[in-house]
Amino acid sequence: MLQGRCILICAGDLNVQEIEKREEDYAIAVDGGMLYCNLLGIEPDYYIGDFDSLEEEQRQELQSLKQHRPEFVKQLNPEKDDTDTLSAIKYGLEKGYREFHIYAGMGGRLEHTIANLQSLIYLKNRGAKGYLMDAENMCLIIQNETVSFQKEMEGYLSLFSMENCAEGGVDISGMKYPLENAVLTNEFPIGIDNEFIGQPASISVKQGTLLVIVRWIL
Repeated sequence: MLQGRCILICAGDLNVQEIEKREEDYAIAVDGGMLYCNLLGIEPDYYIGDFDSLEEEQRQELQSLKQHRPEFVKQLNPEKDDTDTLSAIKYGLEKGYREFHIYAGMGGRLEHTIANLQSLIYLKNRGAKGYLMDAENMCLIIQNETVSFQKEMEGYLSLFSMENCAEGGVDISGMKYPLENAVLTNEFPIGIDNEFIGQPASISVKQGTLLVIVRWIL
């Protein structure tokens, strides 16, 4: 298992000014995300996608890459089962990465946002961690576990059951609206818009899969 993060720059809405890429990290430009990489000054380690959304300038850049660095480019058939993002995730898992930070994976087409949220479950079910991120939000999946937040955290947190029922008991402590041994279902959004209050906080689910959305105060 590699220690670095696999960073995916996708083709959704981008509202961050920079993305930190450490020496041990591995960056993948997913389809039209190669344009964002250019804007942010990030040199991807790999390019993957069907590239059907590229403008002419990016198409020429892609052709040059395929000619001079073909081992760093994988062009997918537009008629496929996996989304471009899921294909990138599978590639990152094959490379040995177990922590994924996904940028520009929200906004734009709603169906792509939902697909990327499902991809977080795909990662969780394979023993990896995934974070779908932008300047205002961070989404992650928790499953039969506890996650903790430092007291310095500010903003709001929402929980959604990704199954019919997270009935093993959901606990929230250190936040404005605590819960103890609660049942969350996928038809009643009781977990929306909780607040950090300057205390160490934690969320736990004994049995179930929850989507956690943290919305920072900017």
